[in-house]
Amino acid sequence: MRAATIVDGRLEVRHHPDPEPGLGQLLVRIRAAGLNGADLIQVKGGYPAPPGSPPDIPGLELAGEVIGVGPGTTRFHRGARVMAVVGGGAQAELALVHEREAMPVPEGLTWEEAGGLPEVFTTAHDALFTQAALHMGERLLVHGAAGGVGSAAVQLGVAAGARVVASVRDVARHADVAGLGAEVVSPDQVGSRGPYDVILELVGAVNLDTNLKALDTGGRIAVIGTGAGARGEVNLGLLMAKRARMHGSTLRARPLEGKAAAARLVESQVLPLFGTGRLHVPVCAAFPLEEVTAAYDRFRAGSKFGKIVITP
Repeated sequence: MRAATIVDGRLEVRHHPDPEPGLGQLLVRIRAAGLNGADLIQVKGGYPAPPGSPPDIPGLELAGEVIGVGPGTTRFHRGARVMAVVGGGAQAELALVHEREAMPVPEGLTWEEAGGLPEVFTTAHDALFTQAALHMGERLLVHGAAGGVGSAAVQLGVAAGARVVASVRDVARHADVAGLGAEVVSPDQVGSRGPYDVILELVGAVNLDTNLKALDTGGRIAVIGTGAGARGEVNLGLLMAKRARMHGSTLRARPLEGKAAAARLVESQVLPLFGTGRLHVPVCAAFPLEEVTAAYDRFRAGSKFGKIVITP
């Protein structure tokens, strides 16, 4: 098979042996794979793949057709359309996926949309509802709302009956995010629109002080992105006075049980909303595997709305 391959801090398309499915695994012919910030970090030498995942093939999410099954598989059969969050290896022609991590592709979704769905919607759903316990009627602030996870979080918050404020730095993307149902503001306007019950932090430590000041009593801050810095000062007195909680999370390195639990929640609570048209995956651009470096360059360029996907 061909795959995007990390070689000395850069990407090349190289040939690899075809993988063979083991116990409980599916062999998936990949039709689309989403590109995420973590992939850029991995290519530069950071954020290595967890044990058991290809160390030199990036890609955290994929969609495709099952073309082989290992012993003991029961959930999917050959020919099934599936998608999944994986530890790595998605930007290739073939990949192995444990059947418990896999989800069915909702009817009506294109391969490009399906390939950009699993990581961002699972991450956003886990952060907002499992961790931050967002409730109907609460006020939600999403930083970095024009990206993949941000646009997913905005849609999930609106669908759950929350009042959503979206922080977007690029004015050219304000109308796109507003179309998802949020009130869109620039980062310097965030404080004036509070207080917030839940803040989803996708940008980094630069927002720490503003977040704490804008948080309501009993509020929760979920940190799942640090692109604008990972270190900063926290006013613990303010955190205590507001009886607030701040926590961080990653999805990639969780054990199979944790990923399977998150996938089942998305499968039951999120995927049905795609069939009704209440949720969708904005696709900014799609690139063939041969143009994987161009896809990464487009991601780095910024000013995008939604997902960039690679289509082997």
